[in-house]
Amino acid sequence: MDIQAVMTEIGQKAKAAAARLAFASAESKRQALELAADEIIARMADIIAANDKDMAFGRDKGLSPAMLDRLMLDGDRIAAMAAGLRSVAAQEDPVGKVLAEWDQPNGLHIKRVATPLGVIGVIYESRPNVTADAGALCLKAGNAAILRGGSESFHSAGLIHECLVAGLVGAGLPADAVQLVPTRDRAAVGEMLTMTTYIDVIVPRGGKGLVGRVQTEARVPVFAHLEGICHIYIDAAADLEKTRAVVLNAKTRRTGICGSAECLLVDAKFFAAHGAPFITDLVNAGVEVRGDAALQSITGVNKAEESDWGQEYLDMIIAARVVNGVEGAIAHIAEYGSNHTDCIMTQDDAVAEVFFQRVDSAIVMRNASTQFADGGEFGMGAEIGIATGKMHARGPVGAAQLTSFKYIVEGDGAVRP
Repeated sequence: MDIQAVMTEIGQKAKAAAARLAFASAESKRQALELAADEIIARMADIIAANDKDMAFGRDKGLSPAMLDRLMLDGDRIAAMAAGLRSVAAQEDPVGKVLAEWDQPNGLHIKRVATPLGVIGVIYESRPNVTADAGALCLKAGNAAILRGGSESFHSAGLIHECLVAGLVGAGLPADAVQLVPTRDRAAVGEMLTMTTYIDVIVPRGGKGLVGRVQTEARVPVFAHLEGICHIYIDAAADLEKTRAVVLNAKTRRTGICGSAECLLVDAKFFAAHGAPFITDLVNAGVEVRGDAALQSITGVNKAEESDWGQEYLDMIIAARVVNGVEGAIAHIAEYGSNHTDCIMTQDDAVAEVFFQRVDSAIVMRNASTQFADGGEFGMGAEIGIATGKMHARGPVGAAQLTSFKYIVEGDGAVRP
């Protein structure tokens, strides 16, 4: 396969499709997503069979249990995928929305109006459901999508892509609006990163190696997060039972997602008063807790090394240390965090406000599991990723974040003196 020629053809088709999607009706986009959801349900058995091939490939490749969990599709996950498409379909169309409007003394009437970005390239690893999420969100925002799934999810992603194309065709939209790169060859990624003629933005979803490569090599603008090093700070005024429930959920619900908690910070006064039963809960649940000297007195806690701070495990492992109040927690997060998601457990409004103001992460939570760091849980239907940068998009990237804007200026024969 001539990778450069294939990618150039994909880029040309995507750019042509994007030009049509820019003025596609909200109803046609909604219909395409509804039809795609119907097709996913109708072809559930085929998708599961394809995923079985991917799971075998992943096991042979030596993927960790957490990565295999990301890769696996069953009836419930496929039904959730279809529900995500329907949720995106039901949302207000962001294209054409008036973001601001005003009159100037010079006689001009000015509107800032949301417009599509154009062509979005999405590079992702094990999770095949990203195929549906990314395709749906790009389409909703009037963008064409070029999707490059991971080698592990090759067969699953291919079947899901077929369902998206069926929805597009059924709604009278161009089939090339969502394209899947038809090769496992990593050279295709390198091509995408330099396709400035055809791709307007790249969104990587995957591990540190993939995202780091994209951020280093891309000549196309990037929405990305490098790591999800999510902290939970347990304040002196934390509610013990709420904290136990949140900590256990944040670590163990799904360890392989970027919203999984990777580090606990325990206020010294809280620890002196209550100990740390939530750490015992984690140990009993099979989590390896790597603690500082103060926490190593707890049965089952192993010694934390310096390398454990700022570590994204994506596994049944968590680091933990005692800190001096909210100031200590903020300092630790500033040094070791990744600007993704950080949480405070407290009943003290004033302390929570300090945490909210000074923790510079895309998502800052209070008394809630970090596993909620997800566009679907934020009411976006789905997300194409979580951006931790500060330009254009930050936090869960849904359809609205996949738009730009233009100014529409009207006058009545206005001339500038």
